[in-house]
Amino acid sequence: MRVMVLVKATKDSEAGLMPSTELFEAMGKYNEELVKAGIMLAGEGLKPSSQGKRVAFDGPNRTVIDGPFAQTSELVAGFWLWQVKDMAEAMEWAKRCPNPMPGPSEIEIRPIYEMADFGDALTPEIAAQEERLREQLSGR
Repeated sequence: MRVMVLVKATKDSEAGLMPSTELFEAMGKYNEELVKAGIMLAGEGLKPSSQGKRVAFDGPNRTVIDGPFAQTSELVAGFWLWQVKDMAEAMEWAKRCPNPMPGPSEIEIRPIYEMADFGDALTPEIAAQEERLREQLSGR
């Protein structure tokens, strides 16, 4: 199963405070362990929401909202995409993670929908289209 691992933002990450050298080193070692174990598919840190934008949808209307965004605890500061056996394995790896922030922080783990999860709504044509897109993405 694939999971998205979300590193939640903090006041420090939203202020653009950079991690210490020690945290970079610890996170680098952790990421190497994830890669060696075949767990990590992707992972990146995100700049503060002050440098981001949102697009709000209301029927045909689109509204652009400039950051920063409120509710820091609901924002994402970084992510990983992992391939794991199950949620229990994802939790074990998450518990091994160095604290991603200088102070208290949280990591959220969410399963990613797989094609089989969509049942009858996924027609053979749509499944073929999705497969072509995945092939194109993997061939970059």
